[in-house]
Amino acid sequence: MKRPTFLHGVILAAVLGFFASAVVATLTPFVGLGAVLRLVIPTLGLAYLLFLFSRSPERVGRVTTLTLWSALAAVTWWVAPPLPFYLLIHVAAVWLVRSLYFYSGLFPALLDLGLSALSVSATVWAITRSGSVFLATWCFFLVQALFVNIPPAVKAKPKGQPVVESENFERAKREADQALRQLFTQ
Repeated sequence: MKRPTFLHGVILAAVLGFFASAVVATLTPFVGLGAVLRLVIPTLGLAYLLFLFSRSPERVGRVTTLTLWSALAAVTWWVAPPLPFYLLIHVAAVWLVRSLYFYSGLFPALLDLGLSALSVSATVWAITRSGSVFLATWCFFLVQALFVNIPPAVKAKPKGQPVVESENFERAKREADQALRQLFTQ
C-alpha cells in the first residue's frame, strides 16, 4: 500500500471530527457525556487503526495487533480510569501501533511519541478554548496527520568517511584515480 499523505490525514481528521461531534451531540442527553466519550474514544481509535492498516506496507501481525488493541480497549473500558488517563491509554496504543507499522528505529518512534503528546495538547487547547468536540477531534487528528513527515528510519553517517551516494560516483572515482596513476607513472 501507499504511505499516507498529509492530505489523507486532513480528510480523515474532518470525517472523524464530524462523526465524533454527531455521536456526542446525539447520545449525550441519553447516557451522559462521560459514557459517550468512553464509547467515542475507542471507536475513533479503531477507525484510525484501520486507516493505518490500510496504508501500511507491513502485512504481518495485523490480526494479532487488532486483537491486542481490542483487548486493551475492553480492559480499559471495564477498569474505567479517569477520562484523561483513558484518553492517554488510547493515544499510547495508537502511537505503539504506528511505531510498529511505519518506523524501523527508535528515533522516529520517539519523534512520533512527541507528535502524539503535541496532538493531545492541541486537543486540550481546542476543547478548553472552543468547547467544540468537532474542533478538538479535528485538531487531534490534524496533528496526528503530520506523522507522514517523520522519516521511517534515521541512518547515521559514518564518521571520517564521506557518504558514497551512488555506484556511478564510485566508478568515476576509480577511473579518475587510474587516470592520475597513469599520468604520474609516464
